[in-house]
Amino acid sequence: MESKYQTKQEDFWAGNFGNEYIQRNKSAQYLAANLNFFSKALNNIPAPRSVIEFGANVGMNLAAFQLLFPETIVKGIEINETAAEELVTRIGKDNVFNQSIFDFNVDEQFDLTLIKGVLIHINPDMLSTVYEKLYISSKKYILLCEYYNPSPVTIPYRGHSDRLFKRDFAGEMMDKYNDLKLVNYGFAYHRDNSFPQDDITWFLMEKING
Repeated sequence: MESKYQTKQEDFWAGNFGNEYIQRNKSAQYLAANLNFFSKALNNIPAPRSVIEFGANVGMNLAAFQLLFPETIVKGIEINETAAEELVTRIGKDNVFNQSIFDFNVDEQFDLTLIKGVLIHINPDMLSTVYEKLYISSKKYILLCEYYNPSPVTIPYRGHSDRLFKRDFAGEMMDKYNDLKLVNYGFAYHRDNSFPQDDITWFLMEKING
């Protein structure tokens, strides 16, 4: 059967592997780690009134946002149908876009656009499209949280090839959009004694004309 998606990476996450991923990433410990993560990443900017996450899965990142910023409107884009159904129970049907990021039409802007552990799984030929949607969706801030490498590399991912890519995503975005300014950045280590994350480097960028 012909795929409705543009890339094999989309098929991968929309299908069984994406379903299995859900069960590995919905623990209370993960939520606690996210609370610590976002409180550090966003501690020097005003509380965002609206957030959209690109690749929200079941909403563990947005759940942390809801606890940290109870008045914030949160929305999420998620390609996997099973994950999107659970995301609906967390943030409401009207706030969930069950589709590929590539198919998402930007018709409103948010104080903060968020992407965490998703760009590393995007086909490199399509990164510019995702950068554009992240940028256009943002009124003011973009929080990008991914594996970092100074130059592009591809590494095996759970026995699969061409499914994980590391590079300087934030640097590429700032090169692409000259009104983006780096506000802050940091690293979360997988062996942190209390709040481990998956060796993620985060970059908070601001639209200086936003």
